[in-house]
Amino acid sequence: MTRTLVQSKTKSVTIGFEEPFCVIGERINPTGRKKLARELEDGDFSTVEKDALEQVACGAAVLDVNAGVVYNSNPDPNETEPPLMRKMIELVQGLVDVPLCIDSSVPGALEAGLETAEGRPLVNSVTGEEERLEVVLPLVKKYDVPVVAISNDDTGISEDPDVRFAVAKKIVERAADFGIPAHDIVVDPLVMPIGAMATAGHQVFTLVRRLREELGVNTTCGASNISFGLPNRHGINNAFLAMASAAGMTSAIMNPVTLVPSKKTITDRLDELRAAGLSVPDDIDTAAVAPLIGLGSNEALVTERLAHLAGLGILPEGEIDAVRLAPLLGIGGKYGRTSEEILSIKAADFLLNQDPSGANWIRLNKPGGGAASGGRGGRGERRRRRAG
Repeated sequence: MTRTLVQSKTKSVTIGFEEPFCVIGERINPTGRKKLARELEDGDFSTVEKDALEQVACGAAVLDVNAGVVYNSNPDPNETEPPLMRKMIELVQGLVDVPLCIDSSVPGALEAGLETAEGRPLVNSVTGEEERLEVVLPLVKKYDVPVVAISNDDTGISEDPDVRFAVAKKIVERAADFGIPAHDIVVDPLVMPIGAMATAGHQVFTLVRRLREELGVNTTCGASNISFGLPNRHGINNAFLAMASAAGMTSAIMNPVTLVPSKKTITDRLDELRAAGLSVPDDIDTAAVAPLIGLGSNEALVTERLAHLAGLGILPEGEIDAVRLAPLLGIGGKYGRTSEEILSIKAADFLLNQDPSGANWIRLNKPGGGAASGGRGGRGERRRRRAG
């Protein structure tokens, strides 16, 4: 069976047909995140630290690191991105022990990352474009690392799944010319938004099966693409990931975290609870209160949660302990909660017998099971830091 080995200095992760689904955390990426982009240009890595720690705490087995910031002071990424990639990788691998995925369209940044990363990182990515093949595949061979192969080429992204399969096959064959084995190619068949293309889900599932059976390669995707532009994206993503896993997909680049709410979010929720009459009467309408505290309609769970709130003084006046109250309201804790998508993936692993005896599922769902495993010592409490 195909096994793609990704390593840090101390930990190995195997992406494979018989292995648990590999979650590649996507959040260390300034694309579309203006605040993070500003911080990185200013030499402020505090959000990178937070993203690294909480993604691992919430179930990421590999962390994607993208340094694609367009500096206001220097818009040339060929100059700015390589040194920034080095700094980010040094920081992240000093905080957590999971393997890394070096993500860049700048060849110099890829090589800077490969020179800096310990172990055997994943490279993200190569496409079927001739120029990209000639630049990236020699780096992959030189550093003996696996690579994500994206199924588009010089003609762009095709809506025809047969064309996308042909591009993936071309990349696998060209990689072989460089001495790179198929087990070190992780193909991204490209997920289209189902809101724009009704067959998008079916296409991906069919493609994944073909890639597995005909090319013998592992697969990945940008998981959230499937739900772009739709309401309740988590619901679509949950179903997609479980179905993709059953079809043979072996990894995904995704956000494993349900983010910690702001203090205002918690205050607003408390106001809603006040409006709901949270004096905890015996005949309280649990169905009405449940959504306000992040629960379903299970009366026993609602009653237990209300008892916890009562033990805290229910609705204290003045300042509230947001960190302490948040878990009781079902809206997070110190780190973001593990996302619904991660729970869906772990359940699929269990159901597909890729989690022997359900050990990972049980560990994830124990109280405190998402504690910051993978971190190094007490560095999670570091203060905001800036580059020297």
